[in-house]
Amino acid sequence: LMLSAKTYSKLLKRAQLFSLNERNFGSLPKFATCDPFTLSGKNPYTLQNRVNGKWKNSVNTVDLVDPMNGEVFLKVPKTDTKEEIQEVIDSAKKCPKSGLHNPFKNVERYTKYGDICFKAAALMREPHINDYLVQLVQRVMPKSKIQAQGEVTVTRKFIENFCSDSVRFLVKGFSVPGDHTGQTSYAYRWPYGPVCVITPFNFPIEIPVLQMMGALFAGNKVLLKTDTRVGLVMEQFIRLLEEAGLPAEDLDLINSDGPTAEKILVNGPFRLTQFTGSSKVAEHLSEKLRGKVILEDAGFDWKILGPDVHDIDYVAWQSDQDAYAASGQKCSAQSILYAHKNWIEAGIIDKLKTLAARRKVEDLTLGPVLTWNNEQIKSHIDKCLKIPGAKLEFGGQELTGHSIPKIYGSYQPTAISIPLKELVKPKHFKVATCELFGPFQIIATWEDGELDTLLESVERMEHHLTAAVVSRDEVFRHKVLAHTVNGTTYSGIRARTTGAPQNHWFGPAGDPRGGGIGTPEAILKVWTCHREIINDIGPVAQDWKTPPPS
Repeated sequence: LMLSAKTYSKLLKRAQLFSLNERNFGSLPKFATCDPFTLSGKNPYTLQNRVNGKWKNSVNTVDLVDPMNGEVFLKVPKTDTKEEIQEVIDSAKKCPKSGLHNPFKNVERYTKYGDICFKAAALMREPHINDYLVQLVQRVMPKSKIQAQGEVTVTRKFIENFCSDSVRFLVKGFSVPGDHTGQTSYAYRWPYGPVCVITPFNFPIEIPVLQMMGALFAGNKVLLKTDTRVGLVMEQFIRLLEEAGLPAEDLDLINSDGPTAEKILVNGPFRLTQFTGSSKVAEHLSEKLRGKVILEDAGFDWKILGPDVHDIDYVAWQSDQDAYAASGQKCSAQSILYAHKNWIEAGIIDKLKTLAARRKVEDLTLGPVLTWNNEQIKSHIDKCLKIPGAKLEFGGQELTGHSIPKIYGSYQPTAISIPLKELVKPKHFKVATCELFGPFQIIATWEDGELDTLLESVERMEHHLTAAVVSRDEVFRHKVLAHTVNGTTYSGIRARTTGAPQNHWFGPAGDPRGGGIGTPEAILKVWTCHREIINDIGPVAQDWKTPPPS
């Protein structure tokens, strides 16, 4: 049988794909109830909630379409009946304000969570379980395998950081000598009790696991509400935690729409809600919950390229990653690149254009935009191009040759350059600094003598999550850092805006409601409060007499 090279190549790819799926299907983890390798419109899956330690079907479900082809491939619980809502509230009420454990109560649970982390991390190191989790992420939030693997790896390393005694070391306190014999003050990190974690779609495993586990370490009972579009990932990951020994009563998981979740939070006993997502929803929740929130909301994140040009190929590559990896759907994505004219003259835009052109749907270095459709993206591009001096540097067109449904966006990586002097004008600034949560960035060009104007524009921005100062000039970097507030700022020639590894704090600054993620300090800030207990045991002096009133 003679085959053309093209036909043979197609058959070989199909065989390799079938072999991969068959191998993974045959080695699905024991805890798994869904096979992401065969998940499709012909083989859909129905998600469950977890309440009171039991997995339960919802009375009503919502059809969720595959972001790559529009087929209904998941049925997600609505959790909208009066009985379902009340069951979630009643479950939370079972946890007192003093938590499930604290430094005086059920202290053995601190080391129990160290053991859970050890077992969970060991499971995640199994190749077939690692591949399973990566595939889960890619099926619901299409991103490249490198990006999905990075998310799973960070999650595993975070869990490894809290094995053995690390959970109890996390909540260590301190003491201070008192005013007299027998008096000592002791400071403790105390849980809140029943709490809620609300997480977005763009990091389906990393954000919920890091926040949820931090809350559990501290002794809180957690209600986890993920974005319904990606709820499958955490439904399966919690089953992994059950295999690792997660206590049944510690964690509830629901899928619902926003109004239902709000009803549960307003009528439930929740002492704290940690929210990661849009600034609009964050402000709404802050009002409805009377300020009992910790937020990691939107960030129009900036990168400044200083006057000194070095390592331009590396800087261009990192800027492409910051702006367009995961199709720009990161809260830390590079929204605006302040490029000094020296970088423009050195060809940074041409290099960015070349790098962006490498991205394609086939390997998911480009994928569906889950919160902006093409009509909305085009409208924003058109508004930006009306600013005097604005120029479409590359992109600006819808993707072709794909099956991404129209409810989602599908756009080329796009960059629009705007002169700094025009961008800062009040009539242009709001448009130019609107965060398009997709593969889009503004390039603001600036010159010598305009640094103060640049910094004034940064000062006017409302959200301060990540930032980058790219320069080897220590004096320049010092000035920028001294006059900005972004909570996670990279500085130096390798500075980036994206990246939330487990080894450093990630979160906004400048807002007392701002939280963090990943580190012991972040967990303590978000999931514990300070409690001071003063022991005053005497003795009372034998010659003590009642003093005059005061």
